Amino acid sequence: MVLALLRGALSATLLLVLYYVLPLDRRLDLVAEVGLIVGLLAFVALVAWQIDAIMRADRPRLQAVEALSVSLPFLLVLFAATYFLIGSDRVDAFTEPMNRTDALYFTITVFSTVGFGDIAPTSETARVVAMIQMLVDLVALGVIGRVVLGAVRIGLRRRSSESGATSASGADPAGAPGPDAAPDTDPPWAPGSGG
Repeated sequence: MVLALLRGALSATLLLVLYYVLPLDRRLDLVAEVGLIVGLLAFVALVAWQIDAIMRADRPRLQAVEALSVSLPFLLVLFAATYFLIGSDRVDAFTEPMNRTDALYFTITVFSTVGFGDIAPTSETARVVAMIQMLVDLVALGVIGRVVLGAVRIGLRRRSSESGATSASGADPAGAPGPDAAPDTDPPWAPGSGG
């Protein structure tokens, strides 16, 4: 258990260190824009892989915590790098010049919906990226949260059925279906899947 939590913390720390040390000295051009799109697709692939890992894990709840400790920092660092590139390309893209910490700060205020107002996008490009982040954040918090919780439930049911810990009534004490119950084949994002 401790090892899984350490892996999650180490992954988040590594992403943050990479954000600060990788060269982000290029202009905001087509390559950088494609990089954001590829990064978002990588985020989707990462979440899909993590959901599968959660459903197969011996400890689905712990796997979900580890998954979120990797995927959310990845998303935040991706947008922070994009904002930093925008601010480096056009000094007037935000209400003040931005270094890497400012870009990460702005990303987190958008993600958390705090929006202090001290840094705001002023260029069209910066505003479009901020809108994209807001929409992606809503999906990440809503849909992905539901899917991750559904994957945990499926993983717990699978683990319970594999352990054979059923009572005489055909259900285990945790309420998971017994061996005579119909299999739960719905994906975790399906309506009524319990997520």
